[in-house]
Amino acid sequence: MSEFSVPARFSIAENADCTDIIFGIADREPDKIVFRRKEGDDWVPVRAGDAAAQITSLAKGLIAEGIAPGDRVALLSRTRLEWTLLDFAIWSAGAITVPIYDSSSGPQVQWILEDSGATAIIVEDDGHRAIVDGIDGLGPLRVFQIDAATDALGAVAELESAGAEVHDDEVIKRRSALNAADPATLIYTSGTTGRPKGCELTHANMLSEVHGVLEGNLRTLLGPGKRMLMFLPLAHVLARAITLVAIEAGVEVGHYADTKTLVPEFAVFRPSLILSVPRVFEKVYNTARQKAHDDDKGKIFDAAAEVAIEYSTATEKGSAGLVLKLKHALFDRLVYGKLRAALGGECELAISGGAPLGSRLGHFFSGIGIPVYEGYGLTETTAAFSVNTPGAVKVGTVGKPLAGNTVRIGEDGEVLLKGGVVFNGYWHNPDATATSLTDGWFHTGDLGTVDSQGFITITGRKKELIVTAGGKNVSPAGLEDVIRASALISQALVIGDAKPFIAALITIDPEAFPAWKERNGKPADASVSDLVDDPDLRGEVQAAVDDANTTVSHAEAIKKFRILPDDFSEETGEMTPTLKVKRNVVVEKFAGDIDAIYSK
Repeated sequence: MSEFSVPARFSIAENADCTDIIFGIADREPDKIVFRRKEGDDWVPVRAGDAAAQITSLAKGLIAEGIAPGDRVALLSRTRLEWTLLDFAIWSAGAITVPIYDSSSGPQVQWILEDSGATAIIVEDDGHRAIVDGIDGLGPLRVFQIDAATDALGAVAELESAGAEVHDDEVIKRRSALNAADPATLIYTSGTTGRPKGCELTHANMLSEVHGVLEGNLRTLLGPGKRMLMFLPLAHVLARAITLVAIEAGVEVGHYADTKTLVPEFAVFRPSLILSVPRVFEKVYNTARQKAHDDDKGKIFDAAAEVAIEYSTATEKGSAGLVLKLKHALFDRLVYGKLRAALGGECELAISGGAPLGSRLGHFFSGIGIPVYEGYGLTETTAAFSVNTPGAVKVGTVGKPLAGNTVRIGEDGEVLLKGGVVFNGYWHNPDATATSLTDGWFHTGDLGTVDSQGFITITGRKKELIVTAGGKNVSPAGLEDVIRASALISQALVIGDAKPFIAALITIDPEAFPAWKERNGKPADASVSDLVDDPDLRGEVQAAVDDANTTVSHAEAIKKFRILPDDFSEETGEMTPTLKVKRNVVVEKFAGDIDAIYSK
């Protein structure tokens, strides 16, 4: 059993709470820019004093509307500045924020509202309002809408008006009554199995995350003059926690929800920090590669990618040789500089979390001059538990624990976590809490290792570990990562539990598919279903599978695959809101395809 601890130099006062972050800045530097608000084509500054004043007005409105200390207030909206302001306002009223993904279905919203016992919900628009209005039997529930319906006030104006007669002292009183041990939020785990559980995170958990990150080397790249464009859903614990980190560090935060126009917006906002999930980094790489191939520059891009990976790998081990440095300098002018420009030209680092990134992709981005610092954590650990940082990075690992936390590898290889960021339990679910927590140790369900320096490597999921009929244990994550590196492939799900060999279900990227058809002389109107047995399509998928098979033994290699007619999505139920594949759903939904793979 191996274990590694990182002591903390900071401490969380008993009466500390998350509102101290924004109000503390407003007290010290009221003119400091904390946010950038999108207005037309410009990103205008929002200063700390003005933000704190609006948060106070919103909190007064919540108080006037009957929100009591300890009440749960749900927040159902896309990423936008109002989300963060309302979050702080809910805390300032002494209440608990219950975030809900804006893509959630009616039954999902109903479950979260019922289980949390929310007394109010703030929705974004008419569509969200219709979902809430269509739920029967909720009981009394105050509903506020950010984007006003016809002839109605929006939630911000409505709350500010409602609280006009409430004295500021009432907000100060509510804030002063908060303690670090009080719950700050209930985040319902999107999960790949079962009904979502309400993960109760305290103010101490959130503040431990903020101070733990800033006590590490990432602090050197976070500070005044830096900018972060937050586009991940703020219902995701990672996006929310890193937003708090950025505010505390002095980084100016912009909010943006239209991911389809994200790349052009990078050129306007010019972020110095990008936070994302691995699937987005995969899409950036695959899109750039596909565009290069479509423009007959594929060989140059592929050569540049290999040099970037080789350069990053050599630099991590010590130093690159002269010839490699010259190649790298050449491709920096031809390729890498253009990729950096596409991200705004000022991006100094990116942080990846939510799922494994894969060492090849990590080395690629590092090699082009945008190091991606991969981290690891869960909702139950208030986002990041560990992260690679400048000067303390090993690509392929998820870094060392944040200050104040300890990792232990159990006898069966399970990753166990303990420390300030680890939650105390699930909301009104003692059985689930008892299953997950033992003597303060959180059982993650992940398999991994920790080396003598404290770097953690995640190797798979206990529940996803495949045991073939021949008794071979296979972790699917590594194989899937390599297959998804193909620009043509969207998702790969490795299967084979209790089967005679390992196989895979493959989906085709709908954005890459049209260009592939054009290059390969296929009818423009042909669907994936029309071409599932096409030799060219199968040949390209087979090449990706062959690449994956080089990373494992013969017994672990994928022997067969099946191309599915449609991509996985959240709307059709195969993906979580954080872009993880729901393995059990896919296996059940495509049972016929799986049976066909193994039929003689």
